[in-house]
Amino acid sequence: MKTSELHSLFLTCHSACTDTRSIKPNAMFFALKGDNFNGNTYAEKALEAGAKYAIVDEEKANTSENTILVDDVLSTLQKLASFHRSYLNIPVVALTGSNGKTTTKELINAVLSQKYKTTATVGNLNNHIGVPLTLLSMTGVTEIGIVEMGANHLKEIEFLCRIAKPDFGYITNFGKAHLEGFGGVEGVIKGKSEMYAYLIENDKTIFINANDKIQVDKTTEAHTYTFGNSSNNNDVNINFIKAQPFVKSKYKDLEVQSNLIGDYNFNNIAAAVTIGNYFKVDDTAIKTAIEHYTPTNNRSQIITKGTTKIILDAYNANPTSMQAALLNFEKQKGFKIAILGDMFELGDNAKTEHQNIVNLVESLSIDTVYFLGDNFYNTKIQSEKASSYPSFSTFKSQLNTDSLKDSNLLIKGSRGMALERVLELL
Repeated sequence: MKTSELHSLFLTCHSACTDTRSIKPNAMFFALKGDNFNGNTYAEKALEAGAKYAIVDEEKANTSENTILVDDVLSTLQKLASFHRSYLNIPVVALTGSNGKTTTKELINAVLSQKYKTTATVGNLNNHIGVPLTLLSMTGVTEIGIVEMGANHLKEIEFLCRIAKPDFGYITNFGKAHLEGFGGVEGVIKGKSEMYAYLIENDKTIFINANDKIQVDKTTEAHTYTFGNSSNNNDVNINFIKAQPFVKSKYKDLEVQSNLIGDYNFNNIAAAVTIGNYFKVDDTAIKTAIEHYTPTNNRSQIITKGTTKIILDAYNANPTSMQAALLNFEKQKGFKIAILGDMFELGDNAKTEHQNIVNLVESLSIDTVYFLGDNFYNTKIQSEKASSYPSFSTFKSQLNTDSLKDSNLLIKGSRGMALERVLELL
């Protein structure tokens, strides 16, 4: 079946789905395969649950007039999504980066939705499956699409851009993330910059932070729309005021008080303000959007339990984001305790990067530090204020929870460490 023919059928459906547990009536089900599952075996169940069509790539799963046999389900999903994106012909803003992607995406969506009907990536569905599903969630009502793109290897961003065909792009930063897959920081820069290459090649617009030398140097041949402080000649001037602990900034004559902690979130806010300005969102509406956004999903959440004030930043971690979180945390007033988990996907750099974090922590004014995970457990710790545990269960069995009372508590680690479990101990 041609992609155009499949698309005609898709337009009669209400959604695209890859999981029978979340099937909605009249969905188009895509029977994807993985190392430990085969969606073809669930095609019949998907139809019984209300799916209108099931896309399969095994003959034995092609059992009814509502199953559609294709050569490869994943490739079909991607081609259909790209076709749908062209069919809608709406502006698409794409973003990637080492840190802050999802928060920035949420802020951009909050700002643009003040004026437009937007469709944005849900959560962090930002890979070769998530991006197509995001595109297929856009409808004729959508006026602007916002697509987050993640990657841990070279050529992934390039591939996702070919699918999503963005008209605008923004890279939050270039940090020490996924070093194992990218082969080092230079690989990270090269991989993320694949978005720049696509946008330049197709004569599109790039939003850049004028204070980031890498962004500036990589976009000399591009159509750019810049932001920075008022000392520079930018399209948008926005100034950082303070983060005690929430970021406050000034845009034009408006002071914008966010619910985001840490000065590292200033650039995420500034990018959203800038993109809103480009799309002519009213200034007061931009301010309203930023001030009403509250982080969720373990990303820099502020939680109070009894006398303990918690910064829960347990969604993910890499050396760059860990350093930023610690430097911000040191500025907090009162007794400070940090519970830090291993950082994953660092490859050969893991030992050095974990030791660097230990060294940093020992130099900061943080009263007590608990390191969790094999990588941190194998570092050299010299300070009496710090201790390490090979696993969460070991830490849990030895922790005196009363020691966490009357304190500021930072919880940060990679997703696999699931450090939000600390909340259950309080």
